[in-house]
Parts: sequence; C-alpha cells; structure tokens
Amino acid sequence: MTHTRNLLALVAASLVATASMAMQPAEYSAAKDRITADYKVNKQKCDALKANAKDICMKEAKGHEKVAKAELEAEYKPSDSTQYKARVAKADADYDVAKERCDDQTGNAKDVCKKDAKAAHVSAVENAKVAKAQAQPANTAAEKGAAVSAARKDAAAEKREADYKAAKERCDAMSGDAKSKCVDDAKRMYAQ
Repeated sequence: MTHTRNLLALVAASLVATASMAMQPAEYSAAKDRITADYKVNKQKCDALKANAKDICMKEAKGHEKVAKAELEAEYKPSDSTQYKARVAKADADYDVAKERCDDQTGNAKDVCKKDAKAAHVSAVENAKVAKAQAQPANTAAEKGAAVSAARKDAAAEKREADYKAAKERCDAMSGDAKSKCVDDAKRMYAQ
C-alpha cells in the first residue's frame, strides 16, 4: 500500500512539474515580441552596410527571426512536426545566407558556390526528415525500423544527387579530357 501511494505521489509530482515547465501563453507572446524586437535591431545594423554585405546582413537577420520563431513554436507546442519545421527553418535560413554570399563571386566559382549551398541545404532538410521519422511513434519496432530505413534511403539518394550536381559544376571550369574525366569521376563517386 505504501509503495502504491509513493508511486502515485511521484506520478502526481511529475505531472505538476511538467505542467509548470510548459510555456504559458503570456510567456509565448512575450517571446514572440522579443524575437520581433531583435529582428528590428538586427535589421537596423544592416543599414550601415553597402552592396552585398547589406544583402547578406538582411538575410541573416531575417533567417535568425524565422529560426527563432520556429524554435519558439516547437517549444510552445512540442511535437515531431514543430521540431521538423524548426530544423527546416534553420536549413532554409542557412541556405538563403549561403546563396547571398555566392553573389560576391563570378563565373563558375559563383555557380559552384550556389550548387554547394544547395547540396548543404538538401543535406540539412533530408537530415530533418530522418530525424522526424525517428521521432514518429510506430505500432511495432519493425514498422519504425522500416520507416526510418526508408527515410534514410531517400535522404541518401537526395544528398548524392545534390552532391553530384555540385561536383559536376566544378567540372565545368575544365575542358577536353580533363572535363570528361572529372564528370566520369563524379558519376562514379555519386553512383549516377
């Protein structure tokens, strides 16, 4: 009897602790206001910059805001979906900044930069998909294993494709036999 009472007391205490740790609507609203205020401050800092440096700064400010909002939502309404959205928001923000940084380059170097940025974005998004599959509940361990395995397989294929495109873009700076060898090596490496 004492053991049962202790167990019930422990469960009740953990429920109270969990409820007190959950973000309240007022806290959520205040956090959203802080994110908006931070964005405005970061955006103002960009005003002193010129040309592409200003564009990069603006992408960083907007990216920080989007990521912060997505992470706040994941904290306020914890779920596999909100966690996934936060990961994708981070990937998207990083991609936007990386693409903007590529504008400082020209020719093939710019093209390679953009393909590398895209490959990194694809990798981050695919990793988010795998993490979401791992977090999903399943009826059996076999079902969960199959879902995670399928997500990993799809992710690997998408990553290989993006990496192949980036490697192939590097080959475009070459000509003749060197270019042909480079493309063949890229195909072999990424199993195209």
